[in-house]
Amino acid sequence: MTTLSYNGTTINLPDDLYWSDEASWQPVVQTAERTITGALVIQAHARIAGRPITLQPEAENASWITRATLETLMAWASIPGCEMLLSHRGISYNVTWRHHEGEVIQATPVVHYADVQTGDYYTATLRLMEI
Repeated sequence: MTTLSYNGTTINLPDDLYWSDEASWQPVVQTAERTITGALVIQAHARIAGRPITLQPEAENASWITRATLETLMAWASIPGCEMLLSHRGISYNVTWRHHEGEVIQATPVVHYADVQTGDYYTATLRLMEI
């Protein structure tokens, strides 16, 4: 089960959302520079936080959420410094939105209706990062 919690409220997210950038983040950062004598100076350190967690549908017709869930996510995304708890595949992560990269929620209605209802379905990509 995938859930996202904030301030005592928990929402269930579709289990088929996948973490698209899970394997692209490296836990080590390194620099390599030459000194004036030509010696190589290497510095390596473990990253403490900032791992991107992009949850997105695996296909256009997968991972539907209701408009009510989308509205909750949009409300949380409008809170500066919002810290949430993500539970994904049985592991918990402290997360926040990646506002510094721009759009944090990208949502598309499954079927467009002129009279939007809270039960209408959407697909959404969520851009979070571990803190």
